[in-house]
Amino acid sequence: MRVTLLGTGTSQGVPVIACKCDVCKSVDSRDKRLRSAIMLEEGLTRIVVDVGPDFRQQMLVHEVDNLDAILLTHEHADHIFGLDDIRSFNWIRKSPMDVYCEPRVQNNLRSIFNYVFSTNKYPGTPQMDLIDLDSNAFEIGPFSILPIRLFHHKLPVYGFRFGKFAYLTDFNMIEQEEIDKLQGIEILVICALRKTTHISHLNLSEAIALIEKIAPHKAYLTHMSHEMGKHEHLLHELPMTIEPGYDGLVLEI
Repeated sequence: MRVTLLGTGTSQGVPVIACKCDVCKSVDSRDKRLRSAIMLEEGLTRIVVDVGPDFRQQMLVHEVDNLDAILLTHEHADHIFGLDDIRSFNWIRKSPMDVYCEPRVQNNLRSIFNYVFSTNKYPGTPQMDLIDLDSNAFEIGPFSILPIRLFHHKLPVYGFRFGKFAYLTDFNMIEQEEIDKLQGIEILVICALRKTTHISHLNLSEAIALIEKIAPHKAYLTHMSHEMGKHEHLLHELPMTIEPGYDGLVLEI
């Protein structure tokens, strides 16, 4: 299985519009963070987790010419606003895109993208089949996927385990029974917004503590804001088993 970090930034991305901080002005490409998303590939099957406003750019950068399915962690703008750009894949595949998400998220999609689900559709609108997601494991091609329930402040969201790899973003609380579902993973990608406390995201120390509890062989941080600091500095601050992720990082699992 091949995992590509398509984006490792928070909802505003990095650099932040109009910000003049050292991180936003950095010339290190690892400090340029698009909105968080990952792509997984195994054999001929390719899926993406979350499609934020940078989805089009991410697909072009990685020269993606086919996509089999999309998984959504939750309905916030930085995780769904790229859905309109699935039109190109609809054209290539001559079929709707399978979009896996829980019923609450589906209701939000029907409202936000009402033109997609209209009875009198405008020609060329995106086509998607919304597929129910719950706590039960399911399969897409060669991928065995186990949803992990997380809480983004009070909002229930999902992370996902794919065999020995897990992706957990946009949360600050997880129950022990969900942690137990992550035992035995080798690589973990987990959110860490900044170094100070936040109401709905893990900060750096909280992320490190949870990583130590889950005990993967290696962990990578994602959904990082400009307040986290520069990539180069983080590399020297973190334990050897933890690294800041960066856009374009490829993990072979």
